[in-house]
Amino acid sequence: MKNNNGNNTNNKNNNHKPKNKETRFSLFFDWFSTKVTTLAGSPGAFIFAFAIIIVWGFTGPIFHFSDTWQLVINTGTTIITFLMVFVIQQSQNKDTVALQLKLNELIAANRNASNRLIDVEDLTQEELQVLKTFYVKLSERAEKEQDLKTTHSIDEADENAEEKLKTTKKKT
Repeated sequence: MKNNNGNNTNNKNNNHKPKNKETRFSLFFDWFSTKVTTLAGSPGAFIFAFAIIIVWGFTGPIFHFSDTWQLVINTGTTIITFLMVFVIQQSQNKDTVALQLKLNELIAANRNASNRLIDVEDLTQEELQVLKTFYVKLSERAEKEQDLKTTHSIDEADENAEEKLKTTKKKT
């Protein structure tokens, strides 16, 4: 379909076309790693790998348990392991980003959640440790109050603690 300017308005086809070879390779590798990871984690893959080991073990006497016989399994498993590290890491990276985005959406959508935690995965180790210290304090306050739902942020916990102190001082 074309709009008044003569441009193609079928965005489904235009938005997903790779612009260069690197993008096409990235899309292919993403697709490939997803398929391989899914397949490698299946019961069929386990049975296949187990069958290869059994066949290899039974061929030992035929090849007199030679160095070449051992080298075949060692080389094969090393190559497969080496390549699978990259394939699985690609899938893990994609899953991690998707999970972080889902968590960010939940934080952003919940008015009681602290937006400070959106994109927390991008913080340095030191920044994460500072943030953890604050949440440990929050947990300690909640434990003292014996109600984990009392506060939802450090700021609110501080405000609540100040209000409690004022109330206590007024009574005395």
